[in-house]
Amino acid sequence: MSVPIAFMASETEVAQAALGRLVARYGSVAPEAAGVIVALGGDGFMLTTLHDTQGLGLPVYGMNCGTIGFLMNEYAEDGLQERLSSAVEEGINPLSMRATGTDGRIVTALAINEVSLLRAGPQAAKLRITVDGIERLEELVCDGALVCTPAGSTAYNYSAHGPILPIGTEVLALTAMAAFRPRRWRGALLPITATVRFDVLDPDKRPVMADADSRVSVRKVRTVEIRSEPGVRHRILFDPGHGLEERITREQFV
Repeated sequence: MSVPIAFMASETEVAQAALGRLVARYGSVAPEAAGVIVALGGDGFMLTTLHDTQGLGLPVYGMNCGTIGFLMNEYAEDGLQERLSSAVEEGINPLSMRATGTDGRIVTALAINEVSLLRAGPQAAKLRITVDGIERLEELVCDGALVCTPAGSTAYNYSAHGPILPIGTEVLALTAMAAFRPRRWRGALLPITATVRFDVLDPDKRPVMADADSRVSVRKVRTVEIRSEPGVRHRILFDPGHGLEERITREQFV
């Protein structure tokens, strides 16, 4: 039995051409009337689709029409309904960010991959790290730091030499970028229930920005609190044998 599909595509020429061919072949309905969403693009567009359709509770099946496709399946036009019916679902809980600016403004956002803090000036950032109300690091001098989910551990976190986290592990990774002091601090693995707080030390002289999935950015932050959000669950579909768990395992042997 076929399921009504809502196709969504990035603005790239390749994705738009694929959209035209697939809609002509399978038809397309509005997301509110669909049983599944098919996203055409790269990982960045997949994250955008997941965020934009969060309130619908629908599974999202990605097909790679971009340069990076860690969250995507291979692009193929034949047998799409069969692929959708046999796909394996992975559930991901995003991170919740609460950032307070130096002007007192509070910004909240959700991040599927990571919440990152980055220096916003020529001098290194100075951060104090508290976990569940307990000060764990009095002062981290660095270019930045991030907290990521298992799904996001192969993205920015991996580029910053953070650990890859298998899907299903109840942990978050806290990773520093270019840590100067403590010089050899490699970050930490934290339980998924942990609340991490960053206090920016000397925010006027050493300004810091906070970013959630490269979608919501807050400049000149004073504090940032990050925790997993169990009340939100994103549903991602993968072809059998090519799910996130297999991809993350394979990535560690590249």
